[in-house]
Amino acid sequence: MITDARYIISSPDVKDCPPSTLPEYAFIGRSNVGKSSLINMLCHNPKLAKTSQKPGKTLLINHFLVQSTDRFAEGQSQEWHLVDLPGYGYAQAGQKQREALKKMIERYCLLREQLVCLFVLIDCRHEPQQIDVAFINWLGENGVPFAIVFTKGDKLGKVRLSENVEAYKARLLEEWEELPPVFVTSSETGLGGEELTSYIEGLNVRVNG
Repeated sequence: MITDARYIISSPDVKDCPPSTLPEYAFIGRSNVGKSSLINMLCHNPKLAKTSQKPGKTLLINHFLVQSTDRFAEGQSQEWHLVDLPGYGYAQAGQKQREALKKMIERYCLLREQLVCLFVLIDCRHEPQQIDVAFINWLGENGVPFAIVFTKGDKLGKVRLSENVEAYKARLLEEWEELPPVFVTSSETGLGGEELTSYIEGLNVRVNG
Protein backbone atom coordinates (compact mmCIF):
# COMPACT_ATOMS: atom_id res chain seq x y z
CA MET A 1 0.00 0.00 0.00
CA ILE A 2 1.36 3.42 -0.97
CA THR A 3 1.63 5.61 2.11
CA ASP A 4 3.37 8.69 0.70
CA ALA A 5 4.38 10.14 -2.66
CA ARG A 6 6.01 13.43 -3.54
CA TYR A 7 7.32 15.14 -6.63
CA ILE A 8 11.11 15.18 -7.00
CA ILE A 9 12.21 16.60 -10.35
CA SER A 10 11.41 17.01 -14.05
CA SER A 11 14.13 16.19 -16.57
CA PRO A 12 14.41 16.94 -20.32
CA ASP A 13 16.55 13.84 -20.98
CA VAL A 14 17.57 10.58 -19.34
CA LYS A 15 21.05 11.96 -18.63
CA ASP A 16 19.42 14.60 -16.43
CA CYS A 17 17.38 12.13 -14.35
CA PRO A 18 18.35 11.91 -10.67
CA PRO A 19 21.14 9.50 -9.73
CA SER A 20 19.57 6.79 -7.61
CA THR A 21 19.79 3.19 -6.48
CA LEU A 22 16.00 2.93 -6.07
CA PRO A 23 13.92 0.74 -8.38
CA GLU A 24 11.97 2.74 -10.93
CA TYR A 25 8.53 2.22 -12.49
CA ALA A 26 7.48 4.38 -15.41
CA PHE A 27 4.03 5.07 -16.85
CA ILE A 28 3.45 5.92 -20.50
CA GLY A 29 0.61 5.96 -23.02
CA ARG A 30 -0.96 7.95 -25.78
CA SER A 31 -2.09 11.44 -24.89
CA ASN A 32 -5.42 11.60 -23.05
CA VAL A 33 -5.23 7.98 -21.90
CA GLY A 34 -5.72 9.05 -18.26
CA LYS A 35 -2.12 8.62 -17.12
CA SER A 36 -2.02 11.43 -14.57
CA SER A 37 -5.37 10.42 -13.10
CA LEU A 38 -4.18 6.82 -12.71
CA ILE A 39 -0.97 7.91 -10.99
CA ASN A 40 -2.97 10.09 -8.61
CA MET A 41 -5.34 7.22 -7.85
CA LEU A 42 -2.48 4.82 -7.10
CA CYS A 43 -0.79 7.35 -4.82
CA HIS A 44 -4.03 8.45 -3.09
CA ASN A 45 -3.27 12.07 -3.98
CA PRO A 46 -5.53 13.83 -6.52
CA LYS A 47 -3.06 16.69 -6.92
CA LEU A 48 0.20 14.75 -7.30
CA ALA A 49 0.46 14.53 -11.09
CA LYS A 50 -1.02 17.43 -13.02
CA THR A 51 -4.15 16.52 -14.96
CA SER A 52 -5.53 18.50 -17.86
CA GLN A 53 -8.44 18.39 -20.28
CA LYS A 54 -5.94 19.27 -22.99
CA PRO A 55 -3.72 16.33 -24.01
CA GLY A 56 0.02 16.59 -24.50
CA LYS A 57 0.80 18.50 -21.32
CA THR A 58 3.54 16.17 -20.04
CA LEU A 59 6.69 17.11 -21.96
CA LEU A 60 9.37 16.09 -19.45
CA ILE A 61 10.42 13.00 -17.48
CA ASN A 62 8.77 13.52 -14.08
CA HIS A 63 10.09 11.67 -11.02
CA PHE A 64 8.11 11.03 -7.84
CA LEU A 65 9.49 9.44 -4.68
CA VAL A 66 7.07 6.83 -3.34
CA GLN A 67 6.95 5.07 0.00
CA SER A 68 4.81 1.98 0.46
CA THR A 69 4.16 -0.71 3.03
CA ASP A 70 5.35 -4.05 1.74
CA ARG A 71 2.60 -6.62 2.26
CA PHE A 72 5.07 -9.33 1.21
CA ALA A 73 7.54 -8.69 4.05
CA GLU A 74 5.53 -8.19 7.23
CA GLY A 75 4.75 -4.55 6.64
CA GLN A 76 8.29 -3.35 5.98
CA SER A 77 8.51 -0.04 4.16
CA GLN A 78 9.71 0.30 0.57
CA GLU A 79 10.98 3.29 -1.37
CA TRP A 80 10.88 3.54 -5.14
CA HIS A 81 10.53 6.04 -7.94
CA LEU A 82 7.39 6.44 -10.00
CA VAL A 83 8.07 8.13 -13.34
CA ASP A 84 5.52 9.99 -15.43
CA LEU A 85 6.68 9.95 -19.06
CA PRO A 86 5.35 12.11 -21.91
CA GLY A 87 2.55 10.66 -23.98
CA TYR A 88 3.35 9.47 -27.47
CA GLY A 89 1.48 10.13 -30.70
CA TYR A 90 0.10 13.55 -29.80
CA ALA A 91 -1.29 14.55 -33.21
CA GLN A 92 -1.43 18.30 -32.58
CA ALA A 93 2.26 18.55 -31.70
CA GLY A 94 4.54 19.65 -34.50
CA GLN A 95 6.78 17.15 -36.24
CA LYS A 96 9.87 18.52 -34.53
CA GLN A 97 8.30 18.21 -31.08
CA ARG A 98 7.02 14.68 -31.80
CA GLU A 99 10.47 13.57 -32.87
CA ALA A 100 12.06 15.15 -29.77
CA LEU A 101 9.57 13.39 -27.47
CA LYS A 102 10.07 10.10 -29.29
CA LYS A 103 13.83 10.38 -28.81
CA MET A 104 13.40 11.30 -25.13
CA ILE A 105 11.13 8.31 -24.50
CA GLU A 106 13.34 5.85 -26.36
CA ARG A 107 16.50 7.06 -24.63
CA TYR A 108 14.85 6.71 -21.22
CA CYS A 109 13.56 3.20 -21.96
CA LEU A 110 16.89 1.97 -23.31
CA LEU A 111 19.37 3.78 -21.06
CA ARG A 112 17.76 4.15 -17.63
CA GLU A 113 19.36 1.30 -15.69
CA GLN A 114 17.05 1.80 -12.69
CA LEU A 115 13.94 1.03 -14.76
CA VAL A 116 12.34 -2.19 -13.50
CA CYS A 117 9.06 -2.05 -15.43
CA LEU A 118 7.36 0.24 -17.92
CA PHE A 119 3.57 0.36 -17.64
CA VAL A 120 1.97 0.95 -21.06
CA LEU A 121 -1.48 2.50 -20.65
CA ILE A 122 -4.27 1.66 -23.11
CA ASP A 123 -7.76 3.20 -23.21
CA CYS A 124 -10.05 0.17 -22.88
CA ARG A 125 -12.82 1.82 -24.91
CA HIS A 126 -11.00 1.63 -28.23
CA GLU A 127 -10.08 -1.08 -30.69
CA PRO A 128 -6.37 -1.94 -30.92
CA GLN A 129 -4.52 1.09 -32.25
CA GLN A 130 -1.53 0.59 -34.53
CA ILE A 131 0.52 3.21 -32.66
CA ASP A 132 0.12 1.26 -29.40
CA VAL A 133 0.87 -2.08 -31.03
CA ALA A 134 3.96 -0.65 -32.75
CA PHE A 135 5.26 0.80 -29.47
CA ILE A 136 4.66 -2.47 -27.61
CA ASN A 137 6.46 -4.40 -30.35
CA TRP A 138 9.37 -1.94 -30.14
CA LEU A 139 9.63 -2.62 -26.40
CA GLY A 140 9.75 -6.34 -27.06
CA GLU A 141 12.36 -6.00 -29.79
CA ASN A 142 14.58 -4.00 -27.43
CA GLY A 143 14.07 -6.16 -24.34
CA VAL A 144 12.39 -3.44 -22.26
CA PRO A 145 10.39 -5.04 -19.39
CA PHE A 146 6.79 -3.84 -19.43
CA ALA A 147 3.20 -4.53 -18.45
CA ILE A 148 -0.06 -3.41 -20.06
CA VAL A 149 -2.56 -1.32 -18.10
CA PHE A 150 -6.04 -0.73 -19.49
CA THR A 151 -7.50 2.55 -18.21
CA LYS A 152 -11.04 3.94 -17.86
CA GLY A 153 -12.48 0.55 -16.98
CA ASP A 154 -15.53 2.24 -15.44
CA LYS A 155 -16.60 3.59 -18.84
CA LEU A 156 -17.73 0.18 -20.14
CA GLY A 157 -19.99 -2.58 -18.88
CA LYS A 158 -18.31 -5.79 -17.71
CA VAL A 159 -19.09 -7.74 -20.88
CA ARG A 160 -17.88 -5.04 -23.28
CA LEU A 161 -14.82 -4.40 -21.13
CA SER A 162 -13.89 -8.08 -21.20
CA GLU A 163 -14.47 -8.27 -24.96
CA ASN A 164 -12.24 -5.26 -25.63
CA VAL A 165 -9.42 -6.53 -23.43
CA GLU A 166 -9.56 -9.97 -25.05
CA ALA A 167 -9.57 -8.37 -28.51
CA TYR A 168 -6.42 -6.49 -27.63
CA LYS A 169 -4.75 -9.63 -26.34
CA ALA A 170 -5.72 -11.49 -29.51
CA ARG A 171 -4.23 -8.72 -31.66
CA LEU A 172 -0.95 -8.83 -29.77
CA LEU A 173 -0.80 -12.62 -29.87
CA GLU A 174 -0.62 -12.37 -33.64
CA GLU A 175 3.00 -11.33 -33.09
CA TRP A 176 3.76 -12.41 -29.49
CA GLU A 177 4.10 -15.95 -28.18
CA GLU A 178 3.42 -14.84 -24.62
CA LEU A 179 1.91 -11.64 -23.28
CA PRO A 180 3.24 -9.54 -20.40
CA PRO A 181 1.13 -8.95 -17.27
CA VAL A 182 -2.18 -7.20 -18.01
CA PHE A 183 -4.15 -4.99 -15.59
CA VAL A 184 -7.56 -3.32 -15.89
CA THR A 185 -7.96 -0.07 -13.96
CA SER A 186 -10.21 2.89 -13.32
CA SER A 187 -9.02 6.09 -11.69
CA GLU A 188 -12.66 6.90 -10.89
CA THR A 189 -13.53 3.74 -8.95
CA GLY A 190 -10.09 2.53 -7.89
CA LEU A 191 -10.46 -0.64 -9.96
CA GLY A 192 -7.13 -2.45 -10.31
CA GLY A 193 -5.24 -0.07 -8.06
CA GLU A 194 -4.45 -2.62 -5.37
CA GLU A 195 -3.43 -5.26 -7.93
CA LEU A 196 -1.09 -2.84 -9.69
CA THR A 197 0.50 -1.68 -6.44
CA SER A 198 0.91 -5.28 -5.25
CA TYR A 199 2.66 -6.14 -8.52
CA ILE A 200 5.14 -3.29 -8.03
CA GLU A 201 5.77 -4.28 -4.40
CA GLY A 202 6.41 -7.85 -5.50
CA LEU A 203 8.94 -6.67 -8.08
CA ASN A 204 10.63 -4.57 -5.42
CA VAL A 205 11.11 -7.66 -3.28
CA ARG A 206 12.72 -9.48 -6.21
CA VAL A 207 14.93 -6.52 -7.13
CA ASN A 208 16.11 -5.99 -3.56
CA GLY A 209 16.73 -9.70 -3.14
